[in-house]
Amino acid sequence: MKRRLLLLATSAAVAALSGCAGPQVTDYAGQTPKLDLRSYFNGTLDAYGVFTDRSGKVVKRFTVLMVCSWTGDDGVLDESFTYSDGTTQKRIWRLHREADGRGNVKYTGRADDVVGTALGEEAGNAFHWQYTLALPVDGSVYHVQFDDWMYRMTDKVMLNKATMTKFGVKLGEVTLSFTQR
Repeated sequence: MKRRLLLLATSAAVAALSGCAGPQVTDYAGQTPKLDLRSYFNGTLDAYGVFTDRSGKVVKRFTVLMVCSWTGDDGVLDESFTYSDGTTQKRIWRLHREADGRGNVKYTGRADDVVGTALGEEAGNAFHWQYTLALPVDGSVYHVQFDDWMYRMTDKVMLNKATMTKFGVKLGEVTLSFTQR
């Protein structure tokens, strides 16, 4: 009887933990149109987005003008943000592509307000990366984690959804649409 209960409890725990596992970028390997960050983020792009708090309320709206270029496997994404309250922000991403020869394409990224290195991977029409951002709020700077997903929708349009957390607690989400010019 104890053995049955232990087996049942173990099975329930495995099932519960499996339900917590999120999607993997490889889940999208067969999806099209295929995403290659080097070709999509090349030239000038416009982006439109919102930040919503954990209740879903829109806290900020913003636009982004992106000027992107690549030299081989090294890219620069120069982002100029304009927020609905009139404030502006600049972020320059420096990306590096690392193909492993087995079809897996991984990226590292750095920016002045990113703590450490962003790590990402692309497959099919999707790109997933994670990083810690130094976020200024009311005179203080908080280190928050981003779980960032991008999905290529058409040749010119990509959607982006990023979840922001602190100590594992969801603070909000950023939703963006990118359009190539």
